Amino acid sequence: MAIIEVRKLAKTYGKVQAVQGIDLDIEKGEIFGLLGPNGAGKTTTIGMLCTIIRPTSGRASIAGHDIVSAPAEVRRKVGIVFQDPTLDTVLTGRENLILHAMLYGVPAELRQKRIKDILDLVDLQDRADDITRTYSGGMRRRLELARGLLHRPAVLFLDEPTLGLDPQTRARTWEYIKRMAQTEQTTVVLTTHYMEEAEQVCDRVGIIDHGKIIALGSPAELKQTMGGYKVVLRVKNPPLERIRSLPYVTEVKDVDGTVEIAMKEAHLHLPDLLSNVPDVECVETRVPTLNDVFIKLTGRDIRVEDGEGEDSGGWVESVARYRQRGS
Repeated sequence: MAIIEVRKLAKTYGKVQAVQGIDLDIEKGEIFGLLGPNGAGKTTTIGMLCTIIRPTSGRASIAGHDIVSAPAEVRRKVGIVFQDPTLDTVLTGRENLILHAMLYGVPAELRQKRIKDILDLVDLQDRADDITRTYSGGMRRRLELARGLLHRPAVLFLDEPTLGLDPQTRARTWEYIKRMAQTEQTTVVLTTHYMEEAEQVCDRVGIIDHGKIIALGSPAELKQTMGGYKVVLRVKNPPLERIRSLPYVTEVKDVDGTVEIAMKEAHLHLPDLLSNVPDVECVETRVPTLNDVFIKLTGRDIRVEDGEGEDSGGWVESVARYRQRGS
């Protein structure tokens, strides 16, 4: 049974359709990535699921609770790690967790054990009583992850959890996320612009653009839609029709003397391909990536910074309101 069910969910700002009738099911224990360029509608979608943003139409439920008719119950079932830091930096790490536990109604007799367990999980037990302003960026992110899981939510929402972190810290953060999802049996829904990370950590991903889900599946399934391996040839006057006629070739593009060829089982058919293309100057082979899938579907690079549009500031402006609602 899906822990998140979304049917025809939509959000309109004036004449702008930020989200256009999304249908989506996310299973318990799944790590699900919602991917898309800035302004595509992913932040608005997450905001609606967290009850921060009220939908214009459609419906959605989390752990059986409707996001419109039962927002308080939904908030008890979710944890959120915002893109922008929300820790109280004048408190210690432990004090931040105690405050969160009180806001979410974690029983007093369970707080200390729960806080100890979650600090152990993110390797912060040795720094728990230090003021958080002395923490590194990676440590603060780990504390925010711990805080989001402290009340044992059914679903943890992560908005760009590794944005701005160095590569080593990003890799460790993903290790903690996977460990927490497994240990706590928590469903994780995340947004990220780092496609290589999404490939490694997500069970499934949904690509959203112009407020619509345009692709949905596991990273492997989506990459298979590219038609196989990519072979790039640099050659003058390429025999394009001959290349297209080869039975193992699924797609051919010619861009200024560079021919991009999608083909099945490149390791078997590359010699035959080269025998059909004279005067090749350079050959490159590579496995399709999620970024390739995105470009094929939308014509835009996943990392494009084209402004958030209707999503601008949604998380930052909503943090205070969300905290005030509490549990």
